[in-house]
Amino acid sequence: MLERLDEVPWAELTHAYGSAADVPEQIRALGSPDPAVRKQAYHDSYGNIFHQGTRYQATAFAVPFLIELLADPSTPDRAGLLDLLAALAVSYDESLLPHPFPIADLRRRAAGGEAVLAGKPLPTGEEDDSGDYEYQDSLEEDDQERMYAYIDLCAYQAVQAGVPLYRQLLADPDPAVRTAAAYAVAWFPEDAAGSIGPLTVAATDPSDTVAASALVALGLLGAADAGSPAALRAAVAGARELPRWGAAVALAALHGPDTEPAAVAELHTWAAGDHRARRGIPYLEGDLSGYAALALRQLGDAHAGTAFDTLLTRIPSVDGPAAMPVVKEALRHAFPAGRVAAGTRFADLTDRQQRLVRALAASPSTWQWGDFGSFGNFMGMVGGYGLPTTAEDMAAFAAGGRSS
Repeated sequence: MLERLDEVPWAELTHAYGSAADVPEQIRALGSPDPAVRKQAYHDSYGNIFHQGTRYQATAFAVPFLIELLADPSTPDRAGLLDLLAALAVSYDESLLPHPFPIADLRRRAAGGEAVLAGKPLPTGEEDDSGDYEYQDSLEEDDQERMYAYIDLCAYQAVQAGVPLYRQLLADPDPAVRTAAAYAVAWFPEDAAGSIGPLTVAATDPSDTVAASALVALGLLGAADAGSPAALRAAVAGARELPRWGAAVALAALHGPDTEPAAVAELHTWAAGDHRARRGIPYLEGDLSGYAALALRQLGDAHAGTAFDTLLTRIPSVDGPAAMPVVKEALRHAFPAGRVAAGTRFADLTDRQQRLVRALAASPSTWQWGDFGSFGNFMGMVGGYGLPTTAEDMAAFAAGGRSS
């Protein structure tokens, strides 16, 4: 295993910190029997070939060896490997859900990127090597976008090559591996024809986490297999809580405004409820309520009013990352035209916009992230609509002030 690892010219490839010469050692360490060694290797891998969601030139070259490790039943923590592979393929899912992976769009944006990447200088291996950044800064914006999209596409396609293995792992003895396999398979719509059957079987898995993850995957892949609709209807009407959630999310993705009432009711229950993140559910890091709030978007205009009411109900009980999808959807409902003009008065807002402003003003905890205090990402999201970026300023705005 990994016998060809050293044949890759790692020193000529780059990751977040320059030369990728350290990647082979990290890949080998991912298969170590020592948990401490593996933990450090995962930390290093997420830091260099997946730095804050960005993929690099070395990323696609590392993937085949990760798949090789995954294929060996003796490799420890294969669920962690599957999670890493999924991340390398699609980055953070919060930027995608509730929609499937837009592979056609990525292929379009990547056109011409290979030639741009070919012009990049080789890394020197020196710690202060700035050639990579200087080359990127020298490019026109369109060429930068093509190159980055091409790098992302290479990583995605490298992970895609392992789809047959991920399908096999849907029947692995370890439920954590089965769950991670369902999540991984969900992001490859071009392979849906061969994935829907195994996922439909997994949707009845005795593990609630596996079943729920497989059900969501069926929705993301646009399940058209003859057995899938029956599995989804059975799950949404069943007694198992997590599979009901997964089936409701999937049915909204598949049927949109025509989603059956039982699934619609399930989504409203989850979106309005005070549910903590569920360990083991990979989507949105286990934020089931947040995903339900995103899924309400797919129900269409007929449900827009009740969906908005549900989101407002949820706002006081969320903070930190859990507040992002809820308030993001509420903002999308209330401000469909986007950013308000500078100097907009509270009285100029529509009734729905005023209700949201009041809800945010009355929920200062929603702007926080536990003990960390103010949550910059949340403030930036709200500010992107031209609205005040603190609860105090929002309260002043709601009392008759003007937008900035």
